[in-house]
Amino acid sequence: MNNQIPVLILHELIILPNQELKLDLSNELSKRIIKVASKDSNSEVLIIAPRSLAETEPSIADLPTIGVVTNIKSKIELSNGKMRVVLRGKERVRIEKYYQNPETNILKCSISLVELPLFDKAKEKSIRRKLISLVKEYISKDKSVSNSIVSSIEKNEDLNIITDIITSFIPLSFNKKLEYMECINPLIRATNLIDDLNEEISINAIDDELNEKLEQNLESSQREYILREKLKEINNELGLSKESDVLKYNELIDTLKVNKQTKDKLYNEVHRLSSASEYSPEAAVIKNYLDTVINLPWDKEVKQTTSSKEILNSLNQTHYGLDNIKERILEYVELKNKNPKLKSPIICFVGPQGVGKTSIAMSIASALNRNFYKISVGGLNDSTELIGSRRTYLGAAPGKIIQGILKCKSKNPLILIDEVDKMVKDYKGDPASTMLEILDETQNHLFTDNYIEEPFDISNVMFILTANSKENIPEALLDRLEIIELSSYSVYEKIDIARNYLVKDIFEEYKSDLKINKEVIEYIVVNYTKEPGVRELKKILEKLIRKVCVYDSDYKSITTALVNKYLGLKKTNFLPNIRDFGIANVLACINSGGLVSHVQVAKASGKGDVIVTGNSGDILKESVQVVLGFLLSQYDIKKDNIDIYVHFLENAKRKEGPSAGVAIAVALLSMFEKKLIPSDVAFTGELTLKGDILPVGGIKEKILASSSSGIQKIFIPKANENDLIGVPIEVLDNIVVRMVNNFSEVYEELFYKEL
Repeated sequence: MNNQIPVLILHELIILPNQELKLDLSNELSKRIIKVASKDSNSEVLIIAPRSLAETEPSIADLPTIGVVTNIKSKIELSNGKMRVVLRGKERVRIEKYYQNPETNILKCSISLVELPLFDKAKEKSIRRKLISLVKEYISKDKSVSNSIVSSIEKNEDLNIITDIITSFIPLSFNKKLEYMECINPLIRATNLIDDLNEEISINAIDDELNEKLEQNLESSQREYILREKLKEINNELGLSKESDVLKYNELIDTLKVNKQTKDKLYNEVHRLSSASEYSPEAAVIKNYLDTVINLPWDKEVKQTTSSKEILNSLNQTHYGLDNIKERILEYVELKNKNPKLKSPIICFVGPQGVGKTSIAMSIASALNRNFYKISVGGLNDSTELIGSRRTYLGAAPGKIIQGILKCKSKNPLILIDEVDKMVKDYKGDPASTMLEILDETQNHLFTDNYIEEPFDISNVMFILTANSKENIPEALLDRLEIIELSSYSVYEKIDIARNYLVKDIFEEYKSDLKINKEVIEYIVVNYTKEPGVRELKKILEKLIRKVCVYDSDYKSITTALVNKYLGLKKTNFLPNIRDFGIANVLACINSGGLVSHVQVAKASGKGDVIVTGNSGDILKESVQVVLGFLLSQYDIKKDNIDIYVHFLENAKRKEGPSAGVAIAVALLSMFEKKLIPSDVAFTGELTLKGDILPVGGIKEKILASSSSGIQKIFIPKANENDLIGVPIEVLDNIVVRMVNNFSEVYEELFYKEL
């Protein structure tokens, strides 16, 4: 048996040893688990069931300690996108520890065999006989059960197997079967089965009595009517009649703290339910609607933490830096303490991947003692996903906003709306316009979901949005947001984050006593990461520490030799040194952070055309024309009878904007004046037709990218001087920042002076 195997969580389904189960899987994660198990775990997968059916996404702490190892007998990819899998239960095992892979989200666990207790053979034989006798009696009364089961258990002497076979065909509740699955002792299971079999035999007798009563009053041809009457008799016996539902709903509505208009609407729905046929689809739709509306937290709020000191300590424990975010939250808390009616700010975190936008939002929710719910709108093009669909549609349901509030069970949660810059507008709708209504504090106290059809106050919800690029956020939505930009981390910041947060968490997770000093962390950051955030750094540290723990457990601390051994080749800057005319380093800022690249120019005989390549946008192409216009008017340059080619490296990345103007001009002059530009000098700035250099964005990201790419000197617009305030002093100490107002200053320094 594998020491560590994948785990598949089944809701409302139990599989027992020696039982076969056929599943049609539509969930992509479940499909991946089956594929991983088939490939890496000898076609074995552990099946578990969460203890609570209410937990749709249980935490690892809530998962059971007993499960059933199953063999994957077959798996077929169906034409409808589902995967059909046949599993056969093998044996119960004890789960020692769960492991969650953050990259694939696949859950695995380490297991050990279950040792069965010793018990008296005479007692076992007596209980076995009693069980077989009761099974025969039960089958004789329940014609739906095959007689072959009797022969299966009579041939088997093992009480452990017999109890599992019997449990698999008795119509027990989910919780009851879960108890049998988790029960190790077969004698205990057998004793409980005797009680349950006796109860089922009694139920079958009552069922037969009900059938006899109904057959006396109804004709045999009225099959549908018989079934309805039979179910009605059972419901009456259990107190589950429609009349009891109507009474229950009316009592719940009486206690709701909602306005009269909403109550009248709900009473009207209850009246419709009382008039509808008990088993009609309309009755089910009305019940679902009433259950949803009544369960909304109309007047339920969680008490928010009021101590600024506690909130700051909580945020500092989970996140390094991000002072502007922490200050804004503390400002809100202080003002909220003075004015309880103060509305929550609508903040949007803008920054590259991996800088902590989502995780800081989760930490804010925890620090404020608010429930947390995340909505991802990346690629969303249907506004009904946010505000629900009307009940006239098949499969109608509330939108994600109301779903989040229902799950949080409070009217003042923190809802994170992720990737708002990636929403799509097409024929299905415009989610950005819908978002305006949700976020507008002047009207969101009357927010009306299409499914609920009644106004629900979401003004107490704290909305936090995230985006990678401010430019891609719809303008109307951007106007309502308070933007807080999260910039890339410098090498020194990454080292501090790794030392004080990442390494500690990884050591704690792996229960390791290893040590790692600052110099080794710096070696890893400098040589193995080029990202703006720390997501990749965390994965690298996890890989390194994991391998050292497993394969070099004798080491007390991690050395650079172990780093080289397990992390392999270092990441080097792919940009070649400048060895020819017409090349200059250009600084750019993309969604993933700062970037140092090359702009290359060349000339050839032609008609005076200008060809721009390298996945360039219209604004960048216009910038090339502006630069050429400036150079032709100010310098002794002739482009008659020649074509000029301008190429930006890294075709896979989209380039746009005017900030490459200075670099383009330098590259062109290098080509015309045959002057080689140093490899360790880079440029950014928009150039006008008169040679003025205008300010550009992303200065911090560009300087950080320059520092990590070996650039020693950069030219930036003088108007961006204030942007240097946010750049770590350690970075500025190792790079020369030349601030210029006009291109003549650049020309004088590069083409007149020796560098």
